[in-house]
This record gives sequence, structure tokens and C-alpha cells, in this order.
Amino acid sequence: MKKAVMRDAWLDQVQEVPLDPGQPVIDPHHHLWLDHPRRDFSYSIDQLGADATAGHKVLATVFVNCSTQYRLAGPDHLKPVGETEWVDACAEDYARRNPDGPRLCAGIVGHVDCRQDIGLIDEALQAHKAASQRFRGIRHSAAWSDDPIVQEGRAAGMFPRHMYTTAAFQKGVARLAQHGLSFDSWLYSDQLPELIQVARAAPDTPIVLDHFGAPLAQGRWAAQREAVLSEWKKAITELASFPNMHIKLGGTVMPMFGYDWESQPLPPSSDELVKASGHLFHFAIEAFGPSRCMFESNFPVDRIACGYVPLWNSFKKIAALYSASEQADLFWGTARRFYRLDAVKAPG
Repeated sequence: MKKAVMRDAWLDQVQEVPLDPGQPVIDPHHHLWLDHPRRDFSYSIDQLGADATAGHKVLATVFVNCSTQYRLAGPDHLKPVGETEWVDACAEDYARRNPDGPRLCAGIVGHVDCRQDIGLIDEALQAHKAASQRFRGIRHSAAWSDDPIVQEGRAAGMFPRHMYTTAAFQKGVARLAQHGLSFDSWLYSDQLPELIQVARAAPDTPIVLDHFGAPLAQGRWAAQREAVLSEWKKAITELASFPNMHIKLGGTVMPMFGYDWESQPLPPSSDELVKASGHLFHFAIEAFGPSRCMFESNFPVDRIACGYVPLWNSFKKIAALYSASEQADLFWGTARRFYRLDAVKAPG
């Protein structure tokens, strides 16, 4: 736990007062890990609760698949159901102990392999639904690069190349619509044309692009930032033309975005975060419109670089340019609609 303790001490060097603490928030993207190989990524439901009650008005959160607590036995296509079962139990336990607290993991995004036979997909989705009333959809990531710096730390073959382009995968994503479920996508900027194919093939499935689709600025891409941004903007504009597409605004402190926050003497302030990546937020909001955009924490992954309060302060500074109704969408409305969080009462 030494590394985690050191991370806490480093983050504590930058303290900020929460801005606009009355602004309701739904955090639509975080993970939980009991024992991550990188110790400072371990993140319990109580750590999430401490962040969610640190000053911002977090109404609810959505857990997103991170391949943890899968079943160790039984059919392979049902092993990811273990994650949904575990997260549901964590959420129930937190709610019992904190009846007046935020609705943590009000939505659960699990995993089903979309390349499988439709019969296996149907069985797995039904098992997730039976495991938790919080289950809202799946994530099947495809982030792949041949650059060893970008791929550092990822298991070889974890996300097969060009997976989103296969007919079987696209058919699997399209199947989600018949179950009333959504699809979370995660891939890099040079792969975004592959997501365009998925959006076209599954027009009835609500799809969200996680972490902006990461315009790469690491490895060989570090010397091609302007070219990468140009191609990213073209792809984002085309993705936004599909009515079923949405986008999550966050994750920009991850190394593939080209920053090296975690090696600095101090973590970044909210002002520094806005200066570094505010242009990505504004472009995406302009392309998709606030009603299809949602701010996300991506904790504890983004915790490598900043605390929860400064991160959401940066979002509030970015959102200051938009109207009250647009801010409502960005902070909670879009997430509530996309993940069908009807039990989370709208403010007012």
C-alpha cells in the first residue's frame, strides 16, 4: 500500500474549495478495484463515497467495466457476470450504511463479448440483468496500438486489432437494442473510423464514446499532435452525425493524451487542467451538443494526476460558457437519460 499512500500525500498538496457546490452531478464513469496490480489504482466503494461527498453534489454514479471480480468457474461467456454481482453487492452495502448518501453505482456497465454467437450474448445479458437491477449495458473495449509506449502495461492481445470492423461484433452491438441496453466504447483516435462503422451498423443501440476517443499524443504520436487533432476532429464530427452516439468528457489526464502530470512535483490545479485540455471539451460539446455529452471522473484512473474536487472544478470552469440548461445536461441530465437512472430524482 506504500505507493497508494504516497499518491494520497502528493494529491493532498493541491487543495481547492468546490465551485458551485449546489450544482447536481452524476458521475457516469468510474471503476472499483479491490487489489489492482498497480496499487494506487485500487479503489473501494468507501473511497468512491469519500470522493463523492468531498464537496461536489454527487447524486449518483455509474460503474463501468474494468474486468474485475469475474467468476472463476462456469461457462466463459458468463464469467463477467461476477463483476456485476460484486458491484451490486458493494452498492447495496454502501446504501445500507449510508442511507442519505449518493446513489453509488446506480448504474452498472458490465461486459459481454460481442463477437460471440447471438445465443450466448442473449444468455449472458439475461444473466447480468438477473444479477442486478442496476445493470444498464456493456463495454467492450478495443483500444489497440502498435506503439509500445502507448500500449505499455496492457496485456498482449487484450484488445484484438480491428475488432470493431467485424460483422460478428457489429451484430453483437446491434443486439443490445433488443434488450434495452447501451454500449460503451473505448478506443484510440486512429481507430475512430472503426467506431463509425459500429454506429452505422447498430443505429438503434445507444452508444457512448469513452474518454473523447483519446487523441493520441504519446509515443510516435507525440510529434504529430496537430495532425492527430485534425483527424480526431473529422472523426468526432462524423460520429456526432449519428443520433445514437454520445460522448464522455474526461480521461484527459491519462498518459496517452501526452501529459506527464504524475511525475511533477505538484498535481495540476483545475486551472491547469482547463488550460491543457479545455479545447477538447469545447470541440466535443460543439459537435455533439450538451444533450449528448456528459462529464466523467474516470476515477481512480484519473486519480494518478488529480483529486476529485479539482477535477470537477475544472469541468465547472469549462461549463461556465454554457447556459443553465446546457450545464444541467453536461453534469447530470445526459447521464441520467443515457443510463436510464429513473430512480435518481431530477433536482427541483
